[in-house]
Amino acid sequence: MSQEKIFTVGITGASGAIYGVRLVQELLKTDYKVHLIITEAGWQVFKEELLFETSDREKLLNELFINSKGNLHYHTLRDFTAPIASGSYRNEGMVIIPCSMGTLSGIAHGASGNLLERTADVMLKEGRKLLLVPRETPLNQIHLENMLKVSQVGGKIIPAMPGFYQLPKTMDDLINFVVGKVLDNIGVDHQLFTRWGD
Repeated sequence: MSQEKIFTVGITGASGAIYGVRLVQELLKTDYKVHLIITEAGWQVFKEELLFETSDREKLLNELFINSKGNLHYHTLRDFTAPIASGSYRNEGMVIIPCSMGTLSGIAHGASGNLLERTADVMLKEGRKLLLVPRETPLNQIHLENMLKVSQVGGKIIPAMPGFYQLPKTMDDLINFVVGKVLDNIGVDHQLFTRWGD
């Protein structure tokens, strides 16, 4: 695999965009190179849920990830020339956080209709890590079957379900728990929550 530490992060239009923002911040903190894809619906969630000013997207990304040190690479959905669209580009994997049910469906059925879906398809065909963090409730049979399909071909499903055994006191504690579980599953050290028994 690559000697560089490289991950792709996708942020879709499901509620919970803050999870994706926090994950990117944590990866950049640990000197990962991050390829970031945000869907149009994801940008809408930034505006409506996080109350971010999204008219100047580049400025917002620079503010959110101020200490990226050149390690953040943003791609649009139509940028099929991006290195992450090819299996020959070596990297450690991909996390889609939060993952909408529409994106889940596209991945489960191999649609590759945009760069996000294509990159996820590359992770599966190359046997690399693919983690999906769905944020939807309730789930219907189609949702569950799509999660099963992705799981059966090597993806991992990590629902955005915070634990409470660490006695969270703030919203940040709940966010950090979910992001910490993702980091655990991609092998990245962190101090985002207190582990059971610690």
